[in-house]
Amino acid sequence: MQLPSLRLSYLDLIAQGMDESFLAKRIVGNGGLVAYFGTNSVLDVEKRIDSGDAKAELILKAMAYQISKWIGKMASVLGRGIDAIVLTGGIAYSPRVVNWIKERVSFIAPVMVYPGEDEMKALALGALRVIRGEEKAKIYE
Repeated sequence: MQLPSLRLSYLDLIAQGMDESFLAKRIVGNGGLVAYFGTNSVLDVEKRIDSGDAKAELILKAMAYQISKWIGKMASVLGRGIDAIVLTGGIAYSPRVVNWIKERVSFIAPVMVYPGEDEMKALALGALRVIRGEEKAKIYE
């Protein structure tokens, strides 16, 4: 017997009359840590944990667990040629979260940590190198 899914899709929620702009805000910008804590700062959440907030620790651990799952999923389809796992963004400023992730994924490849939100800059610089002929574009299939 197939059990019904407890998860509703975006389209299901719209069909039930949920406001599309509300849903869009929940998906981009107001989800994740903001939905639970009103902030997207991992450092602010860690202060709550250090003050004894067990729920904050549970939620942050769950986030690290989900990130680890996605790394594992990607590793399974990328194959054996994984040189490194790179953690970036604001979350990489948190040794606590980085260690939780490393505990789960370091067997796949070395974990490199580059704190900061420079992803768009890195993409732009990579494109510029290709345009200048300094680097060949990589095609991932």
